[in-house]
Amino acid sequence: MNTSEPLIPLTRYRIIASSVMASVFVSSRVLLGEKFVPASIFVSEDGKIIDIQPGIVNASENQTYYDYSDKTLLPGLVDSHVHLNEPGRTEWEGFETGTKAAAAGGVTTVIDMPLNAIPPTTTVENFHPKLVAAASQAWVDVGFWGGVIPGNDKDLVPLVDNGVRGFKCFMIESGVDEFPAVEPADITKAMGVLQEQPSVLMFHAEMIPPEGEAKVADSAPPTAYSSFLCSRPDSYETTAIETIVDLAQKFDKKDTLKLHIVHISSSDTLPILKRAQNELGINLTAETCFHYLTFTSETIPDKGTHYKCCPPIRTKANQDALWEALQAGVLQTVVSDHSPCTPALKDLESGDFFKSWGGVSGLGLGLSILWTEASRRGIGLEKVSEWTTRNTARHAGLLGRKGEIAIGCDADFVVFNPEKEFVVTEQKIHFKNKISPYKGRTLKGLVEKTYLRGSCIYTVEAGVGDKSSGRLILEKRTE
Repeated sequence: MNTSEPLIPLTRYRIIASSVMASVFVSSRVLLGEKFVPASIFVSEDGKIIDIQPGIVNASENQTYYDYSDKTLLPGLVDSHVHLNEPGRTEWEGFETGTKAAAAGGVTTVIDMPLNAIPPTTTVENFHPKLVAAASQAWVDVGFWGGVIPGNDKDLVPLVDNGVRGFKCFMIESGVDEFPAVEPADITKAMGVLQEQPSVLMFHAEMIPPEGEAKVADSAPPTAYSSFLCSRPDSYETTAIETIVDLAQKFDKKDTLKLHIVHISSSDTLPILKRAQNELGINLTAETCFHYLTFTSETIPDKGTHYKCCPPIRTKANQDALWEALQAGVLQTVVSDHSPCTPALKDLESGDFFKSWGGVSGLGLGLSILWTEASRRGIGLEKVSEWTTRNTARHAGLLGRKGEIAIGCDADFVVFNPEKEFVVTEQKIHFKNKISPYKGRTLKGLVEKTYLRGSCIYTVEAGVGDKSSGRLILEKRTE
């Protein structure tokens, strides 16, 4: 295969601009930028926002008129950290079930991680079967991350040319054999290749420190969450991020070398991140996850392996510090890190945290999860949306197309009732394996409808539509 040429002609996925007005959406609470205002949004036949006018205009005969005057209209979420696992581990999740779950939660774009599919997205050849699997099964738009593993530095630029949005690597065992961890030498090579590419290098930032692996007492029961938490201490995260910062400082073009830390769980990392961002001039962003902002180690029951993830959920004091870091801008994005598996792999019966697969499932529940916790802390819906739409779109190189209600963007909307509460039942869970620590939890804020490019793909009454209308995002990113 000629890896210098795109696998699929990009024009198949490129939106062709149209000036024909097809519909208008009106609401007294539209999130435009950082404020809620009354507004009317005009959408073209091809699903682009072509005009926004203040106030609520009257219906016209030539347009389809959507009146949400008494509702809140948000931009569609961009979940930039999702494991869809197809092909290879489709019994864990797949494009159809995963993107339907996304649609039900107001997520109109997901960016798929390079593992745990078989093969992983580490070469152009490996990328091809994933595209084939996704092509007719996307209920929302889907972009793709690639992977950095030992020895694939020559594959990175061809993957960039084929539309991969960026790359993820592990600094500790990933849990699957086909995606081995990298050493500092591998990271240095990847940084050198990507420093002038329109891409971003992302890190699962856990690394065993020089003093060695954490010791868990022989008497510690494997079914106790405290035992597992002791096995993945804060020092694993701080060691990894200190290593990344040290390596990045060796490059002259630190401003063009985009780096990102996925799923921050430890507040001990925050001073390191802040120094790198503000003092060292390193282009470093970071995310945390819905589960780290919701659950605390003090409340996780023994045998509660559905809470297990890596890095682990930590203390209430730690969680408070993560919320403060989000508000201060040290952390920029909040994502699901939807990492599902089959019930057997969660080891729910015996409840052994050391045997259970590590990953929390929550795709499509994130907006309500985050709003539930944010509203308790006096944080506005504007900030919740910023962390899950505009900032995640920017991270994936999609700002200007996704993540905002703005002229030129796709008409991706969420009709949201911020006061409505609901209980998470199996009927409210749309991903494949309905194992989740959110089950049974009361959440505040209900997604009533989801629109993708001006077309309704979900309603709370009828569920997800029966036709896939998502597109694969394969345009090479420009920044």
